[in-house]
Amino acid sequence: MQDLALIVVPVDLDQHTQKLVDFAIDMAKKLNCKIAFFHCVESVTSVPMGAMAMAQFKHEDYDSAHVKKAEEVLDGIIKKAAGKCDTCRGKVVVGDPVDKILTYAEGQNADMIIIGTHGKSGLTKILLGSVAHRVLKRAHCPVLVMNPYR
Repeated sequence: MQDLALIVVPVDLDQHTQKLVDFAIDMAKKLNCKIAFFHCVESVTSVPMGAMAMAQFKHEDYDSAHVKKAEEVLDGIIKKAAGKCDTCRGKVVVGDPVDKILTYAEGQNADMIIIGTHGKSGLTKILLGSVAHRVLKRAHCPVLVMNPYR
């Protein structure tokens, strides 16, 4: 197995993000590599029916407000992890989560992606699909999927 230098960890900043962050930091320590946390703010124009639902708002303002909030939360996660992970960094972008995760991981020459799953099933999974599943199918590098609910 080749040595790993960088793990990209997409985070959705929901209630289970800290479990994924802790798991990724433990893995990075064991593998002696860096971590790049990544969050994608899904643009209102990329959400089905989002453009119509938000027609009265400027989507740029909506997106930039969400990016600012996401950057604050991600900075807090990185500061909290500073004692355990001095090589952690973070990035927030706007767009389609799957495409942006894959583009970022390739651009950073990531050796692995560690991604959480929501465990959605039934109609929700059929209609929306799974970001983790689509990343797994298209990634250029190994993907470790973690279930933060267990």
